[in-house]
Formats: sequence, C-alpha cells, structure tokens
Amino acid sequence: MRARKWGRRGLLVAVAATIVLSVGAAARSAVPGTPSPPRLPAVTAGTLDARYAVNRAAIAASERAAHRIGDRDRERHLHQLAISGRHFLSFGAAGDGQAVEVLGDLAAARRIAVVVPGSDTTIDTFDYLGSRRASLGGGARALHDELRRVSPTPVAVVAWYGYRAPRTMSRDVLSTARATEGGSRLRRLLDELRLASPAARVTLLCHSYGSVVCGSAVGGTGRAAPSSLAGLAVFGSPGMGVGSVAELHGIPVWAGRGADDWIAGAPHVSLPAFGGTLGFGADPVSRPFGAKHFDAGTGGHSDCLAPGSLPLRNLALIAAGRTSEVSRG
Repeated sequence: MRARKWGRRGLLVAVAATIVLSVGAAARSAVPGTPSPPRLPAVTAGTLDARYAVNRAAIAASERAAHRIGDRDRERHLHQLAISGRHFLSFGAAGDGQAVEVLGDLAAARRIAVVVPGSDTTIDTFDYLGSRRASLGGGARALHDELRRVSPTPVAVVAWYGYRAPRTMSRDVLSTARATEGGSRLRRLLDELRLASPAARVTLLCHSYGSVVCGSAVGGTGRAAPSSLAGLAVFGSPGMGVGSVAELHGIPVWAGRGADDWIAGAPHVSLPAFGGTLGFGADPVSRPFGAKHFDAGTGGHSDCLAPGSLPLRNLALIAAGRTSEVSRG
C-alpha cells in the first residue's frame, strides 16, 4: 500500500474519490489468447517437480501470447519469471495474474516462511515494485538468504501472490472484501504446505494489506488455526481486521513498523460499507492489541525486507523459531 497519512474524515473522502478512480485502476483485461491456468497435480512431496514443470511451461506459453499481441511490458515480466531455476507452485496470467514462487526445497524444509504481499501486487510487479527490494520476489529472495543464515534446519520461503490484491487507488484497498477472499485461499495454501512437508512449521509474514489477508485466514469463529502454523508477523500493517490477538486462536503474533512508515497515520476504524467492512480495526502495534513487538528499524513502508536490514533479520529469526533473539521494538 502506498499513500500519505489519512484522517478519519480523509478516509471517507478517499472512499468517495476512489469509487471513481477504481474504474481506471481496475485489473487489466486478460491478454487475448492467454492460456488457461494449467491443470496441476495435487500437492504432495512427490508432485512438486511436476507442478514446477507444468507452471514453467505455462509461463513460457503466456510469454509467447504476450509477444504475439505486442504486450511488451507483460512479455518482459513473464520472461523474468521464466528464468531457469525458478519454481512456481501456482501460476495464472489472466488479468493481474497469480504467482506462487517457492525458494528452497519445500519437501525437505522444517521451517517455511510465507510472504503475503499488500496492494499493487501483480505478476507485472512480482519482481519490481518501485524497487526490487520492495517487490514480492525481491523481498522473498532476501528473506530466503537471511533465513538460511539463521536457521539450523532446512528452510523454504513461499512468495505468495495467490489473491486478488487491490490497487492502492481503488475502493477495494479500504475494504476487507479482497482480504476475506484471499484469506480462504491462504488457508488452502497452508493445507497444501502441510501435504508437501508434514513436519514443517510455517510462519506467515504479512505486509500492509497482506496483514488483513492473514487476519482473515487465521481469525474467525467456529474454526481452529491451521495445525502447522507456528506464528505470524505483520509489518506496515493498517490493521488485521480483528480487535486483538485474542481473535487469532492462540497463534503467536508479532508486529513491527518502521519509524518512517506512513501507515502510522492510518485511522483504525471498522465501519460497515459496500456490503462489507471499511477499515481494518485495531492497530497491531498498539499495546491493547496484544502482539509482541519486533524492532522494524528506521525505514519506510516497504523497507522491512531490505537486504542487510534489522527488520529482515528479526523476521528471519521469527520464521526460524529463534524468537528469544529477536530485538524488540
């Protein structure tokens, strides 16, 4: 999410404005001739290579389709995804697309970190969103490198662009609707990870609007948290759509915010609107929310996964289960 500080009144004004702006910021139309999402084998430890191969072929076919119609921007981004050695658990090119990349040996991993991104994520920004370190792919690679350094056991990182991330300049970014849909998809991913690596402990690392998705996936009445979930950490969060950690079924929750993060000015409201909820409720770094704090350093909204940074190390330590070593904010 990228914006400047809002007030409560400013939020409501922004909603009215983005009803108009969302038409121009809507998801791009599907590229004519774009291949349908590939048929994939069910996820198990033994089918991972087959899924990677099918998705690799689907990315290449989508790249060729973009070339045929002259969509050079989409073609360039798909070419980057198709680089040899990259592994995608899921992929689709229609509209803004979907892409779930795996770094490391998923079947052998004993610690898995899932990075859940915020607004403006598409397959065109997967590897570059303003800067490479701010992108989902770039942040996941930095995290994987750091996690390998701090973990005594095999690790993997999943860069999960598996939901319809809203655009910053749209009304969807102020509502929980996309997060509710994304939360259901994220729970399915956690089920798949349990099948791929039954012994692994999974940590969700949730940025910005992605933290609302994580709140939806883990919270809710009438269901337990996924058994493989070791914890979650939110950073740059506008709220999780819940009132406190008490609504997250006992999962350990960490929260951090960079000193120069504009999201600190977001109003923490929760109002019925558009058939859903406007705003995301309590501030995760506030004392009443009940999360443990980690030091997110002096950076801005998209700096927590920057290589060599303090928040990157803290997030890696959380994902590795070495939480006693996390520097507290």
